[in-house]
Amino acid sequence: MRTPALALLATAIALPASAQTASPSAAKADNLSATVRTLASDPFEGRGPGTPGEARTVDYLVKRLKALGLQPGGEDGKWTQVVPMVHTQVDPAGKLKLRGAGDVALRQGDNINLTTVKDTDRVTLEDAPLVFVGYGTDAPEAGWDDYKGVDLHGKIAVFLVNDPDFAAKAGDDAAGRFGDRRMTYYGRWTYKFDQAAERGAAAALIIHDTDAAGYGWSTVSASNGENYDIVRGPDENVLPLQGWVRGDTAQQMFAAAGLDLAALRKKARSADFSPVTLTGVSLDADLPVTTQHIRSRNVLGRIAGTTHPDETVMYGAHWDAYGKGKPDAQGRAIRPGANDDALGVAAVLETARMFKQAARPERSVVFALWTGEERGLLGSEYYAVHPVYPLETTVADLTFDILQTAGPARNLVLIGKGNSTLDDVLAPVAAAQGRKIVPETFSERGLFFRADHFSVARRGVPSLLMMALGGPPDLEQGGLAAGQTWLDAYMECYHQTCDSWSADWNLKGAAEDVEAFYKVGHRLANSRAWPEWRPDFAFAEVRRESADARRH
Repeated sequence: MRTPALALLATAIALPASAQTASPSAAKADNLSATVRTLASDPFEGRGPGTPGEARTVDYLVKRLKALGLQPGGEDGKWTQVVPMVHTQVDPAGKLKLRGAGDVALRQGDNINLTTVKDTDRVTLEDAPLVFVGYGTDAPEAGWDDYKGVDLHGKIAVFLVNDPDFAAKAGDDAAGRFGDRRMTYYGRWTYKFDQAAERGAAAALIIHDTDAAGYGWSTVSASNGENYDIVRGPDENVLPLQGWVRGDTAQQMFAAAGLDLAALRKKARSADFSPVTLTGVSLDADLPVTTQHIRSRNVLGRIAGTTHPDETVMYGAHWDAYGKGKPDAQGRAIRPGANDDALGVAAVLETARMFKQAARPERSVVFALWTGEERGLLGSEYYAVHPVYPLETTVADLTFDILQTAGPARNLVLIGKGNSTLDDVLAPVAAAQGRKIVPETFSERGLFFRADHFSVARRGVPSLLMMALGGPPDLEQGGLAAGQTWLDAYMECYHQTCDSWSADWNLKGAAEDVEAFYKVGHRLANSRAWPEWRPDFAFAEVRRESADARRH
């Protein structure tokens, strides 16, 4: 049964048939492929922020937006928004020692991966105690506090990944409190590190678990001690050291302190859990850090609306990838990020082409290509803190981040299905394509919190995410089994050198995804609709607080 808000939205987007279907031409798979082939080529060097690859990337994207006939959408009438960043590299030869843990040796990149976002030339810890804080969740609305007032100053906070109810069994306090298997923001590593910083911790470690994290150790260690952050204000708390420890190594650390990690995992699913010190075990660290200040850039193009130019529909994707890393078995060092997210960038450019070839929309449409997503959604986060267009009057954000390359599908896997009334705009579009919208299969991986839309979403902007990692496509050729085979193969290349362009890609399914998002944005850009978060969703109240800005 529709709520009044949903009925109002449906009425608001009921446009004339000609407007609803307005599309100068379908999204073109060949256009997508050509863009990816360029961006994922060697001259772009894996598109690392602050590298020569960034300069080439930004230059290419600006030229493409100009050629499409867009207006500059950045600051002061420019094509870009400058994003000041700190780029750090921990020396892998730095010294790490676990006191009291016998023969447990820590090897950077092997069984521990440490980085810093602090503007410094060295991080040192001496005899720093380790404190296990469970899932590190402080959720008053759920009656949950893992910290219980513990003093973390000078100490290392050790976390489990995901939410307290990820592995909950019937009878556990945590069961059902945090969305069951569907990860909430409390489960994200960014939340855990932020909590540790706010509480004055000297460092933070997350115990890696493939099922709970949603990715293997190779993804965690891909940074190789490198990190980025936007420049923070002098009053903002910054962790001196943060990272992940491999699960088996963590088990040895706990055992050295006379603790059973498996038993503590179970205890952490109870509301009465209290932090536990790893008595007799501490960490020494002496890590030289190379620090570089860079001025990276978001790239933005715009089509000004005819009647409501101050209201904005936004499309986004991130242009950055992982740059150069350790050579693989074939000697390849460039991680080209062909699907993640050159294909998303291609989707944004293709959407812009379609808008420019259609009648000019009533509302403005902005096409944002973000920097620093792979380093913590940094470009979009900077934009959200320093928006070029007010977030209060941003109608919606539609983000592309990894599309499937295996051909047309009968389903559309929607990350965050049920979060907002945007679902009701997308549903008839997908139905017209003969596709069924299905929720993500792997909701425990927290994919909704892992793409650039999240930076504006948590500040209230209703958002849709098109991401192929949410579950297998039901391929027209081979069904779900073939879709799972594709997904499994892609995950082996996730953030690796083999995420490269291939002439064998079938991008007809990706083109359908682009077409679907184009039509959703087109409808919104030619309506008076203001999509909403569902009333009980985490960011609904933030959006309600700015309602007055949209009442005109």
